Amino acid sequence: MAVARVTGAVVAAVCVAAIVSFFLCTSYRSKSLSPKKKRRNGLIDAIGNTPLIRVNSLSDATGCEIFGKAEFLNPGGSVKDRVAVKIIEEALESGELARGGVVTEGSAGSTAISLATVAPAYGCKCHVVIPDDAAIEKSQILEALGATVERVRPVSITHRDHYVNVARRRALEAKEVASKQRKSKKNGDEDVKHINGYTSEGEKQSSVFSSDCTGGFFADQFENLANFRAHYEGTGPEIWEQTGGNVDAFVAAAGTGGTVAGISRLLKEKNSNVKCFLIDPPGSGLFNKVTRGVMYTREEAEGRRLKNPFDTITEGIGINRLTQNFMMAELDGAFRGTDTEAVEMSRFLLKNDGLFLGSSSAMNCVGAVRVARSIGPGHTIVTILCDSGMRHLSKFYDPQYLSQHGLTPSATGLEFLDFK
Repeated sequence: MAVARVTGAVVAAVCVAAIVSFFLCTSYRSKSLSPKKKRRNGLIDAIGNTPLIRVNSLSDATGCEIFGKAEFLNPGGSVKDRVAVKIIEEALESGELARGGVVTEGSAGSTAISLATVAPAYGCKCHVVIPDDAAIEKSQILEALGATVERVRPVSITHRDHYVNVARRRALEAKEVASKQRKSKKNGDEDVKHINGYTSEGEKQSSVFSSDCTGGFFADQFENLANFRAHYEGTGPEIWEQTGGNVDAFVAAAGTGGTVAGISRLLKEKNSNVKCFLIDPPGSGLFNKVTRGVMYTREEAEGRRLKNPFDTITEGIGINRLTQNFMMAELDGAFRGTDTEAVEMSRFLLKNDGLFLGSSSAMNCVGAVRVARSIGPGHTIVTILCDSGMRHLSKFYDPQYLSQHGLTPSATGLEFLDFK
């Protein structure tokens, strides 16, 4: 039998091939076993680091690169998840809130839903006071999340029964219930069933606070600067990193003002040349404040109003007072948006980009186009896609409701923004 002769060159070649194969396999195995993204520990860790997506239709139409921060992909479905976490964590750290406590908030929907989503992760409960003209599905979502929901009529912030003021009282009542329970246990008395302890016209009493309630904390999203810090420390840096520092302008609407304030201030600190703008819906006084320095006329002063001051179908944005959060904003200008533009924009984005967005997100995209036309093509513009259309079905996406308000969409393109 002939014996195969293996030369040194062949041995060397085989060894090299084996070594290369080993490293290729090791590299492949490493990549296949290592997750592309860091594993997250629980619900709270899943909040933030949302994608920054190119809005193709608007980018192509304007000649700018328009990006939307996809906040609707947060676990609670909106940008307010960040705020809810920051508010609760700061309250727990300060001792104002303890496990077993009740977080109360007056909210048109998104912040309430976020609080109700994250509160259980901190061992807390949630009580929400919501205006009764908000989309009904928001209340349904809140109840499904286990929150106690109290719907009240829309009135001026100066009225004691404004939803924010009622929520503030509920926190005090929860503290009183907890205090009485502690005294009762200390004295060896039997537990007593407690109820809200407050009654006003058209308002129902209900057993909200259980005997194991450890107190109440009013989230106060409008004035609590944890709102601003959530975006200054989180959303803003993410935008800067995701754009590689290549951002020319930022635009968003304001409700509490925390988002536009936190992001604008962070971006300005990173690069003072970044232009930051407000897009303001009908009925809001912020446009006048930014552009003219005057919030509203004497006749429009909110203290003189008896009815809901807002004249818009967009929810969660627009306000007629200056909040502590909004005052932290650094803005270069403001634009007006209309309900018609928001409705048409939402349908345009759904048709052309597959983006099913809520009313504030649609208004933000109107703002992005306004900015693009103002500063010209070739720039990078970022806005916030606050939430999806899923919690806007009964109003913003309801044909009958829109028809009643003369807002039935009819545009085939961007002609509603004077694009041909």
